[in-house]
Amino acid sequence: MKYFKKKAGGSGDDLAVNRISTKTNVILNVVFLFWTLVCVLPLILVVIVSFSSEQSIFQNGYTFFPSEWSLDAYNFFFKLGDQLLRSYGITIFVTVVGTLFSLAITAMFAYVLSRNDYAYNRIFTFLMLFTMLFNGGIVATYMVNTQLLKLGDSVGALIFPMSLNAFYVIVLRTFYKGIPMEIIEAARIDGAGEFKTFFSIVLPLSKPGLATIGMFTTIAYWNDWFLGMLYIVDQKKYPVQTLLWSMQNSLEFMKQSSANALEYAEMAANAPTDSGRMALTVLVVLPILLAYPFFQKYFVKGLTVGGVKG
Repeated sequence: MKYFKKKAGGSGDDLAVNRISTKTNVILNVVFLFWTLVCVLPLILVVIVSFSSEQSIFQNGYTFFPSEWSLDAYNFFFKLGDQLLRSYGITIFVTVVGTLFSLAITAMFAYVLSRNDYAYNRIFTFLMLFTMLFNGGIVATYMVNTQLLKLGDSVGALIFPMSLNAFYVIVLRTFYKGIPMEIIEAARIDGAGEFKTFFSIVLPLSKPGLATIGMFTTIAYWNDWFLGMLYIVDQKKYPVQTLLWSMQNSLEFMKQSSANALEYAEMAANAPTDSGRMALTVLVVLPILLAYPFFQKYFVKGLTVGGVKG
């Protein structure tokens, strides 16, 4: 913790900052290192087990030092042919398009609600908060998406139901309220309309907030399996998470994806169980880790809003 004290020999008004002591610094580093290991070691164990043979897992259980290494789990799933690649493609498309679409409508909705001069501010704020407390349930949601919006068995069913989150709207609304109105009024005096002000001034100032919401939305779209299970009928349209769910619950999917019954019989007989689950986890988790470096620079950079000179 930092504290202030007077400089020796100074005027009394000069202040110096004392940094934390070396002992405290060492203790904090040890604590953070321990916490980092607690978070990282399970992921490392999953990767190691995915490269372990079934016999090694049966004999020694889950261990960081397997007695036998094997690629059988990955070879098994690669035998699915283009199904795995197709599911990856669908998931990547849904994640990218869904995140951009969600950020667009969330940012615009939050900005409108942050403006006190908007005539219907209270009405739409109430409607937004109401959805956080009450909803129609799965049956009503399913009927609206399939019968009214005609989203059944389509990629749109994986995007639109998750496109607007009331909590994220509140977060961005609070962020936008921190932008001084003087900036917006100055843009209005210069002849900028509402859209010009939003896209040229408000959005550039809100990059850290958008990056935070974007990361959460990206993870939500990537990890979602329920919408695929609920709305997708054609297995060729399964996202990778729903494919994972299907594989874990039954080998029947393997049978339908295989070229013939003989191939299925061979696959079922040699199907890895424990290492297969870990291999699927690795195949699903590793790609989303690539998104973190992109968002990290915005978290580190931060933003100080208030560029109005007196």
